[in-house]
Amino acid sequence: MPSSTISSKGQTTLPKSIRKVLGLKGGDKINYFVYEGEVRIVPVRPIDRLFGVLKREGPVVSLEEMEQAIAGGACEE
Repeated sequence: MPSSTISSKGQTTLPKSIRKVLGLKGGDKINYFVYEGEVRIVPVRPIDRLFGVLKREGPVVSLEEMEQAIAGGACEE
């Protein structure tokens, strides 16, 4: 189990294996969540890093086609 030491200034270094699992590199930000005496470390993901995460197969749909589909679905009972 990876571990680290807290300095006198309250600082620590995340072990390399943990940084690798979380996909963290220098300058990245993390959030801490405390729950029932335990701490969870969660990476902060800037919105631009999400580009391309969602894959879609099929043809490109225009805004007009989307609006027509929404309007048609709203009329169905």
